Amino acid sequence: MTPKTLAETGESSDGLSPMGIRLRNRRKHLKLTLQEVADASGFSVGFISQIERGITVPSLTSLISVCRVLKMDAGSFFTPPKNDQPITRKQTRQAFGLTGLADNKLTYERLSASFPGNILRSTLIHEPPGFRSEPMSHEGEEIYFILEGELTIELDGERTILKPGDTAHFPSTVVHATWNHTTEPTLIFHTCTMDVFGDGEPSGDPNTSLVITRAADRRKAPKPPKSKKGTDNE
Repeated sequence: MTPKTLAETGESSDGLSPMGIRLRNRRKHLKLTLQEVADASGFSVGFISQIERGITVPSLTSLISVCRVLKMDAGSFFTPPKNDQPITRKQTRQAFGLTGLADNKLTYERLSASFPGNILRSTLIHEPPGFRSEPMSHEGEEIYFILEGELTIELDGERTILKPGDTAHFPSTVVHATWNHTTEPTLIFHTCTMDVFGDGEPSGDPNTSLVITRAADRRKAPKPPKSKKGTDNE
């Protein structure tokens, strides 16, 4: 008997369906429309459709948001290493990506540890040229620090280009998206409070502050002048 093709079975050689097929099958099993999934996850119908068709590679946070709506374990699509140690070594960290996407060059290195009560999740993100995330908002807060390359970050519709040494810190409830607008990979140190590793429940509502800093502007504050005798500073 002739083996069935991937398109016929919807499964890869390891028995797992490619991401898009698995998400689509789950959506249909729950009798949800594309519009319902899009509305509940905060994305566009086109974005959900493109994920299901394997056209778009979602970011880690985007995938988790969709999986929450579909009541799926996002961890079944990626295998981040467990880490209960306070120190990681560059030579021993393993990069991980999303399964079922052979051409996916978006990878992560886990930096943060897992311990009772921890709320910070940190990764090194290796973002390929041209990768663009879908605008999203979710609980928590996050900070981007650009190590190599450049990144366009859009916050509530306002775009800013970040270069090496620049940072962006904002509440994740702000609609945000990123885009590697260059022809070279971008390396990002990213920290958030969203549970991207499955270590526990997501954190609560963040503050509403927003700040972008530039590497060239981060200098030591000048010391205040010494007061002189006979002045009001005495």
